[in-house]
Amino acid sequence: MNLRDIKYILAVAETRHFGKAAERCFVSQPTLSGQIKKLEDQLGVVIFERTNRSVEVTPIGEEILGHARLLVEQADAIEQVARAHQDPLAGPLRVGAIPTLSPYLMPLVLVPLKRRCPQLKLVLFEETTEALLRRLDQHELDAALLATPTPNPDLTSIPLFDEPFWLAHPRKHPLYDKDDITQTDLESIDLLLLSEGHCLSNQVMEVCKLADRPRTGEMADLRAASLETLLQLVGAGFGCTLVPALAIRGSWMTDSGIIARRLDLPDAKRRISLVFRRSFPRRAALETFAEVALEQLPNTVKAVDA
Repeated sequence: MNLRDIKYILAVAETRHFGKAAERCFVSQPTLSGQIKKLEDQLGVVIFERTNRSVEVTPIGEEILGHARLLVEQADAIEQVARAHQDPLAGPLRVGAIPTLSPYLMPLVLVPLKRRCPQLKLVLFEETTEALLRRLDQHELDAALLATPTPNPDLTSIPLFDEPFWLAHPRKHPLYDKDDITQTDLESIDLLLLSEGHCLSNQVMEVCKLADRPRTGEMADLRAASLETLLQLVGAGFGCTLVPALAIRGSWMTDSGIIARRLDLPDAKRRISLVFRRSFPRRAALETFAEVALEQLPNTVKAVDA
């Protein structure tokens, strides 16, 4: 048994496909299949139940995979410790971000971070909060930019900034002639939301007190998979939504049929933090990433006081 074979079975478990697992591991499918078969013979158990249509993990395979993940995590930790001792600002840094933040923050950070740390290789992932937390727990990420707190005691965070919400509504809307948007206005408008799984939906519902009132009307069940789609629906006149401040810099602001209004409400914001495992050995790299990100922020957001 060796670490290479352990990574093979983890790849198959994640992809449920021997061909895709072989591509991920940069080996041929016969090589990967043969090594896994040898491992199963060595252990005297069947890890994967194979058919022409699917690959399923056996009950004993699930137990073995739990230990396999721990082995790979510890091997990665050894490499991280050695790399941190040599130069914490060199090598790959795997950072995830939620989809309502990544397209607007990361373009501001990439070039300045490269200038500051030319030996640091930033590897980006864009997924929902739940998926990013799972990747952090499984040591597939080093850190994640999140907008919700996590109760996991194994994780800690660097608070970065508070991002206000702006109201986006169609040009032809009753709110167009209002100088100020009040909490009462937010609680009475037809609101469009992202699909379930996006933390932004829950935050918008809290700001607009949506959970306290029934959702009715033809748009009540209309949800969008991305912020860009949501804004296209607003521009087409289907309703209003709340937009994080960094997204105001997006291309949708030009000739989109959307009016963006700043909200002067104390609770209409979300806090962005860089979340990571307490055991992660290269904290200096994360602190540098945080410093660069804060230096590039526009004046529409406010850095958290140290």
